Amino acid sequence: MPKTQPKSSFGLLRRTTLSDYVTAIAWSLDGTYVVAASAAGEVVQYSVKTGESTVLLENQGGSVDTLAISADGQFLAAGGQAGTVWIWQLEDQTATLIETLEHSRAWIDCPLRWNPQHPELAFAYGRYVEVWDAAERSVVTTLNFEASSVLDMAWHPQGDRLSVSGSQAIKTWRREDWDDDPTELETGSASDAIAWSFDGNYLAAGNHARSVLMWSDGDSDPWRMQGFPGKVRQLAWSMSTTFLGSPMLASTSSQSVAVWVQADDLSTGWEAKPLDIHKRTVTAIAFQPQTLLLASAAEDGLLCLWDKGVRLAQTLKNPSIEFSCLAWSPSGGAIAAGGSQGELLVWTKTTPAKGFG
Repeated sequence: MPKTQPKSSFGLLRRTTLSDYVTAIAWSLDGTYVVAASAAGEVVQYSVKTGESTVLLENQGGSVDTLAISADGQFLAAGGQAGTVWIWQLEDQTATLIETLEHSRAWIDCPLRWNPQHPELAFAYGRYVEVWDAAERSVVTTLNFEASSVLDMAWHPQGDRLSVSGSQAIKTWRREDWDDDPTELETGSASDAIAWSFDGNYLAAGNHARSVLMWSDGDSDPWRMQGFPGKVRQLAWSMSTTFLGSPMLASTSSQSVAVWVQADDLSTGWEAKPLDIHKRTVTAIAFQPQTLLLASAAEDGLLCLWDKGVRLAQTLKNPSIEFSCLAWSPSGGAIAAGGSQGELLVWTKTTPAKGFG
């Protein structure tokens, strides 16, 4: 695939090391620091400007697997093997632990999800989902998926619905009445990843049955995309749209990445554009905020930037690193990635003339 000259490129700004495999990364709302978690159970706050670090959680002996910062930037949540959800209040680049929610017999490895419109955190343990209200400092509801352990969750962008995936179905509860029965969409398989598009028009699911299902909001009949080499592990929607007015959807399966674009003929549905460069398992994908620039990171030491989701614009090569996760800063001006040996790297946007590559 030909490489194009990007309008701007990214150069390495910072590099540090945690004590074990980096499991998750989250950016502060203003982009001044990243928070990273590791398989050793540590949570570290890392200043992008100075390179200084602050340990928020010491090594647990068990992993911390998921991090999330609230949409208003005021709260950080972490969960992991201990069955604990830790919640910090963030103010003036200082994190203060305000709550620990204990579920000692459960492993909190399903991604934590903050409501995009309200200070409410959804987290899963086994077959259950709890929604915790940061304003009230209390759990407002406990939802029972029933059929299996919960594998993923996704809030609708309006914050009025929470979708939950597991085996055979996606269930969606409405915030206005948590006690009401959820609506269900059949998947015919377990769904490791679900995601609402930023405009709320589409819900996508990545499945063990080597497929991606996509529903228009309010429609029970999905488009089905098939032919993947294995389970579809991750999904990422763009926040920007194509000339047809619809967002792009990226998916990962084994070492492959596919980008889905709505076809010119709406009756055809969605067309796939495969991105074939990675030689080992792709561990993370994410679109740059407000653009169609896609980042993909893999265990082969490549972090690739794809212009308009399809053209290779830049490759950040680190042969000694097996990438494990990545995250864009909220402004899109920086990207952070973690590695299997505890590596944490931050690149920032620059211009080709400055000599970064």
